[in-house]
Amino acid sequence: MTQTATFHDLKGKSVYITGGGSGIGAALTDGFLAQGAQVAFIGRSDASAFVDEMAAKHGRAPLFIQGDITDMDALQGSIAQAAAAHGPLDVLVSNAANDLRHDWQTITPQEWDRLQSINLKAYFFAAQAAGKMMTQRGTGSIINFSSISYMMGNTGYPAYTAANAAITSLSHTLAREMGASGVRVNALAPGWVLTEKQLDKWATPEGLAAHLERQSLKTHLVPQDIVDAVFFLASGASRMMTGQCMVVDGGVVATG
Repeated sequence: MTQTATFHDLKGKSVYITGGGSGIGAALTDGFLAQGAQVAFIGRSDASAFVDEMAAKHGRAPLFIQGDITDMDALQGSIAQAAAAHGPLDVLVSNAANDLRHDWQTITPQEWDRLQSINLKAYFFAAQAAGKMMTQRGTGSIINFSSISYMMGNTGYPAYTAANAAITSLSHTLAREMGASGVRVNALAPGWVLTEKQLDKWATPEGLAAHLERQSLKTHLVPQDIVDAVFFLASGASRMMTGQCMVVDGGVVATG
């Protein structure tokens, strides 16, 4: 990953990322380490090789906590573990999500609940755990990944679009809840970022061409585009920005 900007105030910060071992999450882990932050992340799959790669690259390893974010005790316990290792959290990035395609006519209540536990429930309970320590200290930044999918009215994954609309609203509410204590909460809504997963599972030449036609900027998004935006929201550069949904999509949707 090529570093495009240095945010000096991120050096030494305690950063926790959900899903920080793959896709955009891995780029976030790499990027925050490059900024000098102390990074912990949770992931369901073994990320030992990635940790070794980061240690070789940056001279220090991120703290990998293997666990399932749909287990709320494990999720909140991993946040406590990160704080014990690196100090109380300065930055929480809730990134992990599952955009599994499904049919609105056949999805079962059990499947719906499973997707919401990943795409929404974990976001609240991660913010609850991180927010408690942040409000006690009077500082912190919580960044919740949303998506432009619900703004576009996309079809094919209603559980995902519903969750992302809720994340944007949740972030606004939590910003009100925590703002008096100096804690900022924002949502970040990426467009279609061409991670390995997206290319393997969902991208087709026709779909990519159609989406690019909708973008004002005629270049596909890559993880670095999202990482840079997260740095801004995590740093003091955005110190008076809270309760907002920041869109990074190459100019597909309009907000405001």
